[in-house]
Amino acid sequence: MVKKVHAAHILVGGEGKAKELSDKINSGGSFAELARAYSECPSKKRGGDLGWFGRGMMVREFENAAFNGEKGTVAGPVKTEFGWHLIRIIDKK
Repeated sequence: MVKKVHAAHILVGGEGKAKELSDKINSGGSFAELARAYSECPSKKRGGDLGWFGRGMMVREFENAAFNGEKGTVAGPVKTEFGWHLIRIIDKK
């Protein structure tokens, strides 16, 4: 059972922008560079890196996507009360 996830994310205000950024990532764009340029979260300074977190530390929709996604993939767009997220699942343990 996965206890912790290491993830990065890009947070934007609209689903359209999230889909546009997802397309750029899927076309080979750098997740970290896009996070620095577009994310509305302070984590953008670290390329969106949120570090390791366990269950109960993130809002439910974000947590579900991060814990259920495959390592090395980008989940989303995922809607939460904060906006739209693209979530890069870096590692799990």
